[in-house]
Amino acid sequence: MARSRRTYTPEFKAEAVKLVIEQGYSVAEAARSLGVHQTVLRSWKQALQTKGDQAFPGQGKLPAIEEELRRLRVENKRLQAERDILKKAAAFFAREAT
Repeated sequence: MARSRRTYTPEFKAEAVKLVIEQGYSVAEAARSLGVHQTVLRSWKQALQTKGDQAFPGQGKLPAIEEELRRLRVENKRLQAERDILKKAAAFFAREAT
């Protein structure tokens, strides 16, 4: 039977990283006491240091910039499809006219 993936709240992740950064625990000690793997805690720490408040957006919630990027990619794909249709229609009607 497959193990289900554990999820952690952004608050839990931030507090776990604070144990390491502010209270001086080693990553191994903090990870052991919290019941998470060391590499997970290290990745949380790195994410918090590089992205700050945007480090843990939560389940299914993308940061604003990524959400806009996703929306623009969808719009770009739609506009390219419209352009291709218009190109084909122009070519068809040009053939008809001759």
